[in-house]
Amino acid sequence: MAAALRGIARDLVRNNPFAARGVATIANNMVGTGITFQVYRDGRIDPALNAKARAHFDTTACDSGGRHDLYGLQLQAARAIVESGAVVMRRRWRRGSDGLPLPVQLQILEPDYLDPSKHGPLATTPGVTGGYMLYGVQFSPIGAREGYWLYSGHPGSARATSLGSTFVPAADVAHVFRADRPEMEHGATWLAPIVLRMKDFADFEDAQLTRQKLASAFVGVVTGEDDGAAIPGIQTEDGVLADDREPLDYIEPGTFQYARPGEEVTFSSPPGVEGYADYTKVSLRAIAAGLSVPYEALTGDLSGVNFSSGRMGWLEYQRSLSTWQWLLFIPQFCGAVSAWMIDALEMIGENVDGVTVRWTPPGREMINPADEVKASRDAIRAGGKTISQWARERGEDPDTFLAEAVADFKKLDELGLVFDCDPRRVTAVGNPAEAAPAKSTEPA
Repeated sequence: MAAALRGIARDLVRNNPFAARGVATIANNMVGTGITFQVYRDGRIDPALNAKARAHFDTTACDSGGRHDLYGLQLQAARAIVESGAVVMRRRWRRGSDGLPLPVQLQILEPDYLDPSKHGPLATTPGVTGGYMLYGVQFSPIGAREGYWLYSGHPGSARATSLGSTFVPAADVAHVFRADRPEMEHGATWLAPIVLRMKDFADFEDAQLTRQKLASAFVGVVTGEDDGAAIPGIQTEDGVLADDREPLDYIEPGTFQYARPGEEVTFSSPPGVEGYADYTKVSLRAIAAGLSVPYEALTGDLSGVNFSSGRMGWLEYQRSLSTWQWLLFIPQFCGAVSAWMIDALEMIGENVDGVTVRWTPPGREMINPADEVKASRDAIRAGGKTISQWARERGEDPDTFLAEAVADFKKLDELGLVFDCDPRRVTAVGNPAEAAPAKSTEPA
């Protein structure tokens, strides 16, 4: 059932523009240009380890296929999660002779690689409760994931010569999917709620298009009484005049159909398309709701949007995106990368005591920068928001941001420059900070 549903979803994405747009907008906003990382030790950035990790994961060296950096792999994974319901990421150890910054690479696989024939209880010894398998995932007796049965190649690939599967320990695999129900062990395509709706809408569009094509192509019918005049035909051997006209099996633009020889011509009246726009909007709104994306993001139709409605829709979409990022993608995908990154650093002899990895999603574009920057500034001054929190909202790492600020201010002081952006020198209204009147500390 899951494989059939995946096939239907992929067919929609490849042949239906709205399905393709729905998958793209979720993946693009969930990952964007990449969920970046910083390597910390005991709560502070470790510059040496951070540089070594970035030399590997910020380049195509981290991809087993050699085509993408970590952020390109993130986008591939996000698309697979939405379209196919899950993605499988496998850790591939490499030798030092391969010349990579770190001896590990990532392989992104579709969920089709899981062998569904591996299903049922595992063989056990008498009196011992054993584990079990669920469509390619092997569990221990207490329900912990022990490993995965993976095909050596994609079962739908023309290059696949064998469908044999091998067992891969769970430590080397990340199975990333959205679990909508407790004890859900495999993901379902996010297009599942809208498959029938999109099929019906596509059929409706095809029917309307066919109707209009036929109406536009068929110009009219020539009719009339047979008054004995010669009609187009051929003379047979017995002298009988036979009609040589072909039956109207198909029509093309400008077609006339001669029913009988005569004088009267009746032109066709193409049917209207009343209700087409309304039905289209209703269907696309339902599709957008099923995908949990704004109608405007799905269709690109901004005709009915004002600032307030656009902001409300975008804020709601941001909540969904934050949920997908922090409760799905970062714990499952990025968490696996973090563990493998630390293992690889230890493999090359680095001390990894107290080392952690912190992830920062890309920032969101502001709807109204003039007001939103002012609101954030006031919130920081009032103590309702920290500078670090604001940096994270913009997709920046706070430690990197503050370190750059310190370096910039130091450089300005060395050059003797004073800019309006320096609050140490200039007040909010543009006056020198030293000339700002001191606020009284006396009680009112």
